[in-house]
Amino acid sequence: MEFNEKTIDRTVIYNGKIVDLEIHDVELPDGRTSKRELIYHNGAVAVCAITPENEVLLVKQFRKPAEKPLLEIPAGKLEKNEEREEAAKRELEEETGYIAKNLQFVTHMYGSPGFSNEKLTIYFADQLEVGEMNLDDDEFVEVHKFSIEEVKEALQNAEIEDAKTIIALQHLLLNYNHSK
Repeated sequence: MEFNEKTIDRTVIYNGKIVDLEIHDVELPDGRTSKRELIYHNGAVAVCAITPENEVLLVKQFRKPAEKPLLEIPAGKLEKNEEREEAAKRELEEETGYIAKNLQFVTHMYGSPGFSNEKLTIYFADQLEVGEMNLDDDEFVEVHKFSIEEVKEALQNAEIEDAKTIIALQHLLLNYNHSK
């Protein structure tokens, strides 16, 4: 069986600043039809960053869909035609005030591929310089520094609920030399 859904018709519901919403009528692999509610997003980046003092940078900000503040690795959306690595460096500095000398690719991921095409790229950075925070006008972020032990505890206690952050921190714990 071929796993493909052919779009027969599409209806644009909303074109926004961050996302576009469409409803597609699709033909399923077995010939039947169904509807798909789709969110289109330009993509995003995130950085799991460790300071020279061996502390992991996390940001706390209120997330309206969750109706509460969440602890996350620094992240943000891609601007139109922006390279992913440059966007990651920009977001890290804007949200934490740290500049990444270099980034190491960790993975690409789709957070909710059942309805969104948002592709997020996670990077790792451990060679940081102090820069300057530069938040968006509508962005309120609190920077937190966690030791490796505190990261382990936060994950074990389910204090971190954001998927990209959990993936990045698990990668960190499995692959990073913590004795630096």
